[in-house]
Amino acid sequence: MKTEARTEHLTMNETGHRTGRRADLIAAAAGVLLVTAAVLVGRSIQDAEGTLHVHWPPLLASWHPHTGPGTPAAVAVAAAVVAYGPPLADRIRWRALLPAAWAASLAWVFSLALIDGWGRGIAGRLTNKHEYLQAVDRFKDMGAALRGFDDHILIGSPDNWPTHVAGHPPGATLIFVLLDRIGLGGGSWAGSWCIVVGASAVPAVLIALRVLTDERLARRAAPFLVLAPVAVWIGASADACFAAVAAWSVAFLALAATRRVRLPMAAAFASGLLFGLTCYLSYGLTLIAIPLLAVLALTRSARPVPLFLAGALVVPGLFTLAGYDWWEGYRLLVERYYQGVGGIRPYSYWVWANLACTTIAAGLATVAGLRRAAVGAPGAVRALRAGTTHASQRLILLTLMALLALLAADLSGMSKAETERIWQPFILWLLPTAALLPTGARRGWLTAQAVVALLVNHLLLTEW
Repeated sequence: MKTEARTEHLTMNETGHRTGRRADLIAAAAGVLLVTAAVLVGRSIQDAEGTLHVHWPPLLASWHPHTGPGTPAAVAVAAAVVAYGPPLADRIRWRALLPAAWAASLAWVFSLALIDGWGRGIAGRLTNKHEYLQAVDRFKDMGAALRGFDDHILIGSPDNWPTHVAGHPPGATLIFVLLDRIGLGGGSWAGSWCIVVGASAVPAVLIALRVLTDERLARRAAPFLVLAPVAVWIGASADACFAAVAAWSVAFLALAATRRVRLPMAAAFASGLLFGLTCYLSYGLTLIAIPLLAVLALTRSARPVPLFLAGALVVPGLFTLAGYDWWEGYRLLVERYYQGVGGIRPYSYWVWANLACTTIAAGLATVAGLRRAAVGAPGAVRALRAGTTHASQRLILLTLMALLALLAADLSGMSKAETERIWQPFILWLLPTAALLPTGARRGWLTAQAVVALLVNHLLLTEW
């Protein structure tokens, strides 16, 4: 234990925990420059050619300075988390921290969404012509809808699906179909569902951090998970729901692999079940396999794999038996993507401007944390090979694997724009790098996180 503590102390110094504050600020400044470049270059391209198909590049948003009923609440939540979040996260019982973090996240997301008002910020988000609720009535015969789902993906096909329905496997739409079937139909219930479920990703990430790294780092990360700028897009988008399902898949696998749960094999099966569901919510979220593999590598355990795979086959099996062909759906989606704005938006801009979107959604504290993770990565890799990793190194490796998944999505060319919303499942796992920042600087970095979110939601009218 003394050796591990000494190694931990040395690694903190190596990654600049004490001496890297200036480098943290430089990294944050670089993030600001990246966003500024994306805005200026994007504005120039959009004005000259109109090929970006966003009104305020790089975000899918319009310039619209405004306040709303959520403004006082959002400022109050931000101030409370900055002032009291770090000491509370450090001191309260672990079992109390998880629901407290979920509740604080809910307060932050709801207050940000209500800056635009209930109708525009929550109830109307999922009711426009591109969204899932437009297709709910077409699932009255669910079997027929699933069997014929692929027939309506392409533009030009008879009764082609709305944009988001066509762009995802039918599992995404079925969420809202099932809500409607139990009497929770309409935009208000749909938006609220996505926010409540989406915010549950915060305790999921905390659970995974605690068992994969240690409780101290999980507690340090908690306020940053709550006060993340990505909360702007959690309220209210279906991608927030997808992110939570994926996060719980990783959390359950972490519990199973570390055997820090009473029924580890049941946790492994649950992880696989949720991963299978994730793949039927969004084609691109098959990349969550990368953080899942990171869990197995960090724990050096393959024991959960058989039951994980068994669980992972359940949802694909059910959809296949119902007549839906995932592979054909993906093939047609790629064609549909290039039929629309995906075929017009220039890859040469979005391949780097997507990262500017991520910088905004993740916040400057995450940028500074990722700098520290990059510095510590070589030592963490060597320690992983030797089987001697300590908590901070395991955090570094986990977050860098999430970053790898995000970069794979970026290079694929299937995520040109709107990534501030689409990449929520990956951004969630980047946020904990802020736990590597110095204790005395936590309130300053939390303030920076809050300021980004408040500026985005008060100066811009986001479309998702």
